[in-house]
Amino acid sequence: MVEGVDKKLVEYIENHIFPLYEKNESGHSIRHINYVIRRSMKFAKEFSDVDLDMVYTIAAFHDLAHHIDKDRHEELSAQMFFDDLFIKHYFNDDKRKIIKEAIEDHRASLDGEPRSIYGKIISSADRNTSVSSTLQRVHSYSLKHHADFDLDQMIEHAYQFVNKKFGEGGYAKVYCKDLEYDAFKKDICELLKDRHLFACEYMKVNDIDDVEGIS
Repeated sequence: MVEGVDKKLVEYIENHIFPLYEKNESGHSIRHINYVIRRSMKFAKEFSDVDLDMVYTIAAFHDLAHHIDKDRHEELSAQMFFDDLFIKHYFNDDKRKIIKEAIEDHRASLDGEPRSIYGKIISSADRNTSVSSTLQRVHSYSLKHHADFDLDQMIEHAYQFVNKKFGEGGYAKVYCKDLEYDAFKKDICELLKDRHLFACEYMKVNDIDDVEGIS
């Protein structure tokens, strides 16, 4: 059980929502969801007036539709939440609206800030805080969506993506105090300074043995 969250809600989500994450690639699997739930609940403690049932539910649903359409998954995940019959009976309409908007607002690449503190909590919690995990998630994404890439193309794609998102001036933002993320940003920016070291680290964390030919 998750501390501070209604047992009935947790049981429903664990039994009926979590199994659907088996359809997603590993970067958006239940392991990632549990990571985001843990961080969301931690950030929620910084505020005195947030509903922990809402925080938990937002984190649990936020990537649910990633396997359907990665480019619109935040909209589709929000709609899946909004259409859920159990949810309709559990939360009132005002809370359902806030939860739906928070799920829609969680992506780092979206323009503007999330519309509520709930959106800011989930968006912050969704940020990577591990260099290894970041490179593994990018690799998993490439394997599924860029299966025609050779190794050099995979590494270049990973470098460009990570630099654009987490490098100096990157678009990924956090809205809660997060020492884990601060340390991660320092480490990833240092790694991005050397493309060769970046390539070696990418291959190491993804268990790619053939190092010949990387520049």
